[in-house]
Amino acid sequence: MKMMIIDGHADTPQRFVDEGWNFSDPLNGGMINLDSARAGNLAAEFFAIWVEPKEWHGRYAQRTLQLLDGVYNQLRLHPTTMRLGLSAADIVQAHADGIFCALLGIEGGHSIENNLDNLRLFYRLGVRYMTLTWSNSNEWADSSGDLDDANVMHHNGLTTFGREVVREMNRLGMMVDVSHVSDATLAQVLETTSAPIIASHSSARALTDTARNLTDDQLRAIAANDGIVMVNFYPPFIDEAWTKEWLKKIPERDAFRQAAAAPYRERGEPVPYTVITAADRAFYAEHLSATLPLPPLGTLIDHIDHVARVAGIDHVGLGSDFDGVQFLPEGLNSAADLPKIADALVQRGYTTEQLEKLLGGNLLRVFTAVQNAATS
Repeated sequence: MKMMIIDGHADTPQRFVDEGWNFSDPLNGGMINLDSARAGNLAAEFFAIWVEPKEWHGRYAQRTLQLLDGVYNQLRLHPTTMRLGLSAADIVQAHADGIFCALLGIEGGHSIENNLDNLRLFYRLGVRYMTLTWSNSNEWADSSGDLDDANVMHHNGLTTFGREVVREMNRLGMMVDVSHVSDATLAQVLETTSAPIIASHSSARALTDTARNLTDDQLRAIAANDGIVMVNFYPPFIDEAWTKEWLKKIPERDAFRQAAAAPYRERGEPVPYTVITAADRAFYAEHLSATLPLPPLGTLIDHIDHVARVAGIDHVGLGSDFDGVQFLPEGLNSAADLPKIADALVQRGYTTEQLEKLLGGNLLRVFTAVQNAATS
């Protein structure tokens, strides 16, 4: 089925910067490029500006600017096939013109270095959402990723400054993204925000019990806020049995990672995430692929369907996590395979109108509402 698709989250900017890779090059192990986007009817992609918190400690804003520049360089290299989007209207116009629309979102509030001036600067540079935390809690918001780490200072959600960040994002017209945050942080964001919020890449906790996913009550709360939940494709977030087997292999997997990282450590350089991804894939191919096949596409469809039924068809979308994860469900190899999701949903009885909302219309609505509520 051929429909316009908008995806909420891809970590491709690291490839631009760390590999010197071009968005019109062959995928070379990646999940999205211009050709695959065109083949998969992907009209627009939110590129995640993700700063690894340990590798780039003390240089978060610097790395953020480096990754933003990487996207801008791709725009310079592809002036007739790729365009920066700053609004929902820009997405629609680019699609009408047959041009891929690149959008920008920061993944992890540590990028602003506790400074609202940096937040405003990033907005002026085109950033249109910010995920308040990554897997690390920062000085003003708790993450779901380290709540059991006694060495990390937590805040029981948002600090006073954290609430100021949310209000400033509302004022600017920047979408507040709650993927990765703790349950307490999410609840307090909903208390604070004056605009709809998003979860750019989160799945359903009722189906896969991980803190990275959202409970049914949270799905309903985001719907009541008129927000949107964009479902993550990553196997550990959509298939609980697969996850348990994958986690059992952490010690062996980490040995592969350390070996791959060693040359960078010896040179005192940050280890590119693509190196870690390649190590995980090598480990899986050698030790697990025969006994732990990737989850079938149906597991992802189950999560999309669950969010649609619990939150409502107006509050669900796609947040692939392309190039930010090692693996995708069976049958999804790149953005070119996105129409398989629409076809599978048709088999479950979804109408054309419902699919148009789910594949992009809902995100356009929320994006417009957030910018209309801005006071800047």
